[in-house]
Amino acid sequence: MFDHPNKAAFIGILTLVDVPSDKSPAGARGHKVVLTKTAAQNALPTLIGMPLNYRAEFDGHDVNHKLGIIDSAEICGSELIVSGYLFKRDEPTVVARIAACTDDLGMSYELADARVEDMRAVVWELTRVTFTGAALLLKTKAAYKLTDFVLV
Repeated sequence: MFDHPNKAAFIGILTLVDVPSDKSPAGARGHKVVLTKTAAQNALPTLIGMPLNYRAEFDGHDVNHKLGIIDSAEICGSELIVSGYLFKRDEPTVVARIAACTDDLGMSYELADARVEDMRAVVWELTRVTFTGAALLLKTKAAYKLTDFVLV
């Protein structure tokens, strides 16, 4: 592989599977969620080529600010791990900020077509999903505190 002037490689823990979220993700109407391993495994191909977005303060999702691309996804134990690249030449200031605070950064997924086993349950079990992207954000803002993000 060769070095590309507009690519900064990353790897991260996007989410945990078969583990309840620490807090309710956006769109879950106040419910914690569990992404089943089967649903995540079936949806892994939908992550490839999807965008990684961010908000200026790393405090949530903003699909209008694309920062990079996910080009690999796998499940290792309970961790859904993604890797890809940021557009380092297009967003040099943002990439520099990220490099300075990676210990504080985590990730969050974006979904469409999610199927919930029982909408009345306290914790929603997601049995089918389509990934539409991911967000880079502060771990304290993520639904799962144990997500992670590292430039490599």
